[in-house]
Amino acid sequence: MLLAILLPFLSFILRGKIITGIICLILQITVIGWLPAAIWAVLSLNNARAERRNEKLIRTIKENRY
Repeated sequence: MLLAILLPFLSFILRGKIITGIICLILQITVIGWLPAAIWAVLSLNNARAERRNEKLIRTIKENRY
């Protein structure tokens, strides 16, 4: 989470989203754009974590159903 706030572009690149990381870096280069880039990276990280949780929950429900 700290990485997503301090270096938003690196957060995307480490998660395998190279193009998004480059776009975020371009946005982050400007002083005004750094805050939106950090918010974007944090929200993206939270969405990815929620997606993994949901997939795990769905898999568990399917396993227990049969």
